[in-house]
Amino acid sequence: MRQWNLHSPATHVQALDGLIGLMGQKDFETQFLSHLQDVVPAASYSIYRTGRQCVPTRFMSASWGVRDTTQACWNAYLSGPQKNDQTLAAPVIESGNAMLCHITDKEIPAQHKALVYEPHGMKERLSVIQQEAASVFAINFYRHVHQRPFTDAHLSDLASLAPVLLTLVQKQIALSGLQTAVSVRDVHHWVDKLRTLNSTLTDRELEVCARLLTGMTQDGVAVDLGLSLATVKTYRNRAFARLGIHFKNQLFSLFLH
Repeated sequence: MRQWNLHSPATHVQALDGLIGLMGQKDFETQFLSHLQDVVPAASYSIYRTGRQCVPTRFMSASWGVRDTTQACWNAYLSGPQKNDQTLAAPVIESGNAMLCHITDKEIPAQHKALVYEPHGMKERLSVIQQEAASVFAINFYRHVHQRPFTDAHLSDLASLAPVLLTLVQKQIALSGLQTAVSVRDVHHWVDKLRTLNSTLTDRELEVCARLLTGMTQDGVAVDLGLSLATVKTYRNRAFARLGIHFKNQLFSLFLH
């Protein structure tokens, strides 16, 4: 598996022009890959957030030139491989930095390969990843068995385009309302888990801690709940006392087993 830090500006104007023209439109998802064939000739792609401290979420996926099995791939991924997925693992980097991750089927763990790659004819993955507070956001491009391997030129081209591509994709997710829907679902997920863990937590304490678990900052929690930062800290401290912890990383650790 190979990884690169990405610092280069985007150079593929034609690909970007096509994607910018699709911004906010419903067919962005299905047409996304067609505009990137000259950069990374993949037969399918998926954009998702995953990690042991978040609810795995697929935002968009589609295929180009082959039957679309990306939903089936995602279901297979959630059936087991997601729980111990280290294929997007990267050195500890400052939050917000993008990286490029390249992996072939020979490097994929056996269960992941048997459930996701082999049944759906995939041989190789090239990903743009961004480390978040409690998860990894990834734009994944998959080479299928009928295609030639990705070349060094493909890797270099995507590295050049990746920072802007990451911004465009995240903007599209926001414009389409997907991010809001995901955030609401994530909050409900963590509220339920927290309530099961400690039934003495109040509603406000649950709301604050659940949002912290989705990766929100304390400032973000304050804005989302319409509270002052001082009030958010008060609810956080009360919740942490009930849970027997002192720091945010300990909150995440409660759900790692």
